[in-house]
Amino acid sequence: MAVPGLFDVRGKVALVTGASSGLGRRAADTLSGAGANVVGVARRREALGDWQAEAPEARAAVAGDVAARADFDDLVARIRAPFGAPEIIVNAAGLNTRQAADDVTAEGWDATLAVNLSAPFFLAQAFAPGMRAKGWGRIVNFASLQSFRAFPGGIAYGASKGGVAQLTRAMAQAWSGHGITANAIGPGFFPTELTAAVFDDPERAARNAAQTCAGRNGRPEDMDGPLLFLCSDASAYVTGQILMVDGGFTAK
Repeated sequence: MAVPGLFDVRGKVALVTGASSGLGRRAADTLSGAGANVVGVARRREALGDWQAEAPEARAAVAGDVAARADFDDLVARIRAPFGAPEIIVNAAGLNTRQAADDVTAEGWDATLAVNLSAPFFLAQAFAPGMRAKGWGRIVNFASLQSFRAFPGGIAYGASKGGVAQLTRAMAQAWSGHGITANAIGPGFFPTELTAAVFDDPERAARNAAQTCAGRNGRPEDMDGPLLFLCSDASAYVTGQILMVDGGFTAK
């Protein structure tokens, strides 16, 4: 296969959660721009509609809460409806309550794990049979610096993202024998709504940049290549891995 063909996702059906903003929207844009039919899922209907309107023939917006267990079967049905069952799943939806350990509430803990850890598993479980039948599938979870490092105010978020790292390995063990790879991207510091508090403080942002090998924080376009790699045939023999896209933050 020619090198460009290795990264080809044209005609594939992709599901991206958290597609209304931040790195989720970037992932949805990247896959759509590369020729995939993309179903974007997010709670914010208006923002999701704006994303869909940019390329309505290849994008479908499904407004819903990935953590709402009572509505899960309906959500799965609505995801299937526009283009059929997805062959690519990008679990980018995330929640960070930023509660210190002494201040963590049961509600905050449960909400964080429901979005960051439970939803990726149950969505993959719902669509894995279709991927297995085709002998091809790609699952890309979103890990984090906090999958490996402890940050202040991040005990619930860090626990969920540490879980994502192990979830990814367990998914690979369960399904990769059927042509379904499961990997995770671990973003460093990128400007998104989740990291607004960091980038609103120039000194803090500069300190984070100084901790990387590259000497800078992430730019949205830094995610495009790693994402296409993990969503395409280029990564056919890569599974159960966490690819840190962090400028070398975790290497130092």
